[in-house]
Amino acid sequence: MSVRHVALFRWRDGVTPAQVEAVERALRALPGAIPVIRDYRFGRDLGVNEGNADFAVVADFDSLDGYLAYRDHPEHRAVLTGVVGPLLASRVTVQYETG
Repeated sequence: MSVRHVALFRWRDGVTPAQVEAVERALRALPGAIPVIRDYRFGRDLGVNEGNADFAVVADFDSLDGYLAYRDHPEHRAVLTGVVGPLLASRVTVQYETG
């Protein structure tokens, strides 16, 4: 069973473009540090629709165990708590089976 993980972030008021760039740099390093990641994409909302989240992360894994290894991996936890977390107003996630 392949698994897709989707995370949507809303930033706190006052988050700067430089802070979002730091998030992007930290996320960009994760696939090299966590080999169970099959595909990893992320980006800023384009601002086309009102009410959207500010930022999205989409990650694919070959199995549920792969996702769980990513979820609990120290590098991922460090990015989530140390870089992303302080900027968040809200975060929602979903994991679903693909193909």
